[in-house]
Amino acid sequence: MPATRVRLIAPSGYPHDRTAMYRGVERLRESDCVLDGLEVLERTELRYAGSDAERAADLNVLATLDALPDVALAIRGGYGATRLLEHLHYDALRERLDGIGTVLVGHSDFTAIQMALHAKSGLVTFGGPMLGPDFGVEHLSALTLPHFWRTVCAAQGSAEWTSSGEHALDLEGPLWGGNLAMLCSLLDTPYFPRIDGGILFVEDVSEPPFRIERLLYQLHLSGVLGRQRALILGDFTDCRHSVYDNGYGLAEGFAQIRRVAGIPVLDGLPFGHAPDKFTLPFGVPARLRVDGGRARLDFTGYPHIGGWGNAARITCLATHHPMCG
Repeated sequence: MPATRVRLIAPSGYPHDRTAMYRGVERLRESDCVLDGLEVLERTELRYAGSDAERAADLNVLATLDALPDVALAIRGGYGATRLLEHLHYDALRERLDGIGTVLVGHSDFTAIQMALHAKSGLVTFGGPMLGPDFGVEHLSALTLPHFWRTVCAAQGSAEWTSSGEHALDLEGPLWGGNLAMLCSLLDTPYFPRIDGGILFVEDVSEPPFRIERLLYQLHLSGVLGRQRALILGDFTDCRHSVYDNGYGLAEGFAQIRRVAGIPVLDGLPFGHAPDKFTLPFGVPARLRVDGGRARLDFTGYPHIGGWGNAARITCLATHHPMCG
């Protein structure tokens, strides 16, 4: 079986935790992955992993490589991806990557790249693990990496979790979403895709509860929420409460959104800035079912390792990949 080729990309912050980065590199190598792009781990310019031109080139080069990687893996989030959106070669990337099995994956600030690539190129990417925070964490999650490899090594995937808010649902629509602040930052720009009838998932980190409610209200008042079939709440970690909140918290903010959104709102999705996270394709057909507090997403139509037509290799990878568990 050919080795899995992983190319590192650094569209956002520099690798402040180098120990975690190189731990992730070694874990990937131990799992029969061949790595390219290691030079991005040595780049630093202010708070970024290199200049805007260098970081944009990490993505644009995918349009010109003779041999594409199986996985283009973001090293971390932070901030900086927004600065690249005007400099990506969308037509060339669409021509090279559309219908090819290369998996582009990351989360947090990477949401801006996902939004732009889908809006301008129609490309499907993945919200999922990154090199330092997930592959390089000291204690590996029992969920994150096995789910990642199972998903990207197969033509269809699923995610199942315990949820509250809705007891019975069965609906279909495009699956999309990511970091809530990044989603709202691109509203009313050419980089915000028009997705109607979708299943929208969101998460965020280090935001006070009132700001999370305000961001969700922004999606509501702009009409985005009303055009979706369901909203799924992921992890909202390290929320900063204050004395002035006077008992107000995330639960109260989410309850208010449930009252005004006019669509089903589920919670509990393992996705975001927490150790456990599913790998979720952005912009593909999905089915959401809820029965008695158990929620399940099924999705298909996304790039997967080995190409969209190489079933023999896909089956082999999905069954025997060292990180599939």
